[in-house]
Order: sequence, then structure tokens, then C-alpha cells
Amino acid sequence: MLEEVILTVDEFEAIRLADLEGLYQEQAAEKMKVSRQTFGRIIESAHKKVAEALVTGKALKIEGGEFEMAAMRKFRCYDCQHSWELPYGTGRPENCPSCKSGNIRRAEEDRGYARGVGRGQGGCCRGIEQKR
Repeated sequence: MLEEVILTVDEFEAIRLADLEGLYQEQAAEKMKVSRQTFGRIIESAHKKVAEALVTGKALKIEGGEFEMAAMRKFRCYDCQHSWELPYGTGRPENCPSCKSGNIRRAEEDRGYARGVGRGQGGCCRGIEQKR
């Protein structure tokens, strides 16, 4: 059993926005609905925890709140521009229901960031919402 370093959901989201998507802190803070200063504290804590896990060989565990998947996902056909929704858990569609093209992707507006709970600073997570 490896020792664990606990990364909150907000810290995980901060790393995704800043390090994976390459957003500036101001942009990432806006997406997470926190101040730039709060985002700075979240990302600093996240970087320290990830560094600790990498350097000391510990497992990263992501946790922090009760979450459930959002109800629907939005898709767009890049050939005919048709948009539609499907419930989570139904799998990714292979073809556009309108023109049958396979040139489909998640709709840009569906790549937003629903509210979630990590350390209580507000925050967000891709495709999940806080249970109420």
C-alpha cells in the first residue's frame, strides 16, 4: 500500500485548467468562479502536492465533496452544424442524427465547467455538479 497525497477536486481542476489547457491564472480563476488570488493559492497547493507525490513515490488521491454527473451532454456535427443532447451514460454517438456524418464532437458550450465542491472555495469541475 502506497501512502497517499490527497488532492482536492478544486486543486485537480486548477491543474487541468492551468497546466493542461494552458490558461492564465486570471482566465482559470474566472472559469472556476473564484478570485485570481484564490486560484493562485489553489494551484500553489496543488503543485506542492503533485510534486510531493512524484518525488516521494506516493499515490495521488482526488477527493473533496459529493458529486453527481450532469444530466445531459451536448454534441455538435461539424459538417451540418446540427446540435443535440444525450443523457450521460448512453455512450458517445457515432453519427449525427441529422446528416449521419461521423464528424461530431462535444459542443463547445458543453465543455464548460459546472459548479462543484473541493475545499469550499467555490470551484468547478468538468461535467459534474454538486449534489444538493
